Amino acid sequence: MDPRRRRELAHYGAPLAFLAAATIAVLLIKAGLGGGSSNTTTGAEIPTATTTVATTRHRPTTTQSTTAARYYTIESGDTLGSVAVKENTTVDELLRLNPGIDPQALHVGQRIRVG
Repeated sequence: MDPRRRRELAHYGAPLAFLAAATIAVLLIKAGLGGGSSNTTTGAEIPTATTTVATTRHRPTTTQSTTAARYYTIESGDTLGSVAVKENTTVDELLRLNPGIDPQALHVGQRIRVG
């Protein structure tokens, strides 16, 4: 092989091989840490909102709740249904408290309001 051609291959081929190896290593590490996105569901029941209406002859009173907002940090494998079960609430309530959230695009470390 021509020495000039060999230098050209080494000049471009070595960095390309390094980048390919680094990319493969990152993908393997991410998959090993559970970072892969798999949409599996369990047979767990997802709670939904229910509304109870009480009728009285008295005028309804309005009360202000002074409880502080509570947040939950999304962990690997969490879904809105599993968070609702953990926090004793409903998916509908989580969606109401987090209007801009995409239930299909939760990511690890994301904070959502739960109360």
